[in-house]
Amino acid sequence: MKGLVTSLSSLLAGVIFALGLGISGMTQPAKVVAFLDVGSGSQWDPSLAFVMVGAIGVYAVAYRLILKRDSPTFGSEFHTPTATHIDVKLIAGASLFGLGWGLGGFCPGPAIASLASLTQEVLIFVGSMAAGMAIWRLIARKTAENS
Repeated sequence: MKGLVTSLSSLLAGVIFALGLGISGMTQPAKVVAFLDVGSGSQWDPSLAFVMVGAIGVYAVAYRLILKRDSPTFGSEFHTPTATHIDVKLIAGASLFGLGWGLGGFCPGPAIASLASLTQEVLIFVGSMAAGMAIWRLIARKTAENS
């Protein structure tokens, strides 16, 4: 029963996230590219900055409140990041993420939410993203085997 509740909670969170992305316009590549194109003067669209600041604000408060609990609602312990160093993998990953976002107008969350549209650009982006993830897993596996 606990697994079902966890799955339904995850589904509900995903639906709310997708609705928020859709309502805010973050699933529209043209709007995202207009936001990223700061140097264009009158074409720049700062509205997504408000979406991001709002999300960061909600997260900052919720994160602190949640971590005051002894354990998560649907788990035995919290799994928080422990890495604090900046390395080549982090810089390369952030660079690829930024390139993909800037060129395609999508980041992973909005791209997945946009799959419902079944447009060619979304299918190509998500397919490319999935292929990139699969290639990275193969490389990581081979690297681990050779170490």
